Amino acid sequence: MASEKILNQKKEEVTKLANEMKESKLILLTDYRGIDVENVTKLRADLRNANARYSVIKNNITKRALAEAGIEGLEDKLEGPTAVIMSSEDYLEPAKAIYNFTKNNDYYKIKGGVIEGKVMTAEEIITIAKLPSREDLLSMLAGALLANISKFAVALDQVRIQKESGAEA
Repeated sequence: MASEKILNQKKEEVTKLANEMKESKLILLTDYRGIDVENVTKLRADLRNANARYSVIKNNITKRALAEAGIEGLEDKLEGPTAVIMSSEDYLEPAKAIYNFTKNNDYYKIKGGVIEGKVMTAEEIITIAKLPSREDLLSMLAGALLANISKFAVALDQVRIQKESGAEA
C-alpha cells in the first residue's frame, strides 16, 4: 500500500496538471511508440518554439487530471504510451508542429485532444492543423484587397483617358 506522503504527492501532481489543463488552449494526446531520442529532441524544440510543452505523464495521472479539470471524452485515448502536449498561448502552431512531425514519422500518431475547451478527434485536429496560419490568412486578405484596389485604379485611369480623348475630339 502506498504511503500517505506518496499519495499526497500524487494528488498534488494531479491538481497541478488539472490547473494547467484548465488554462490550456490546446491539449493533445499522442502515441509516441517507436520515437527515438533524436526525433523527440527535435519535436520538443519545435514545440518549444511554438510555445507548447511536451510531457510524458502516466495515463492514470492524466485521467485523474482530465476529470478534475472537467474534461470528458478522452479516457479511451489513454491506452498505451501517451505523450501530452499543452499550450496556453496558441493552439494552431503546436498542432501544426505535431501534424508535420506525424507526416514524416509514420509511427507517431495523434490520439485526440482538446482545443479551447472542446474535445476533438484526431481527424478534427489534423483538419485544423492543415489550415493556413493567421499571418498567411492576413497576407491573402491583403493581396486580395490590393488586387481590387489596383483594378479600381486602372478603371479610373481608363475613364480619365476616355474623357480627355473625348474632350479633344
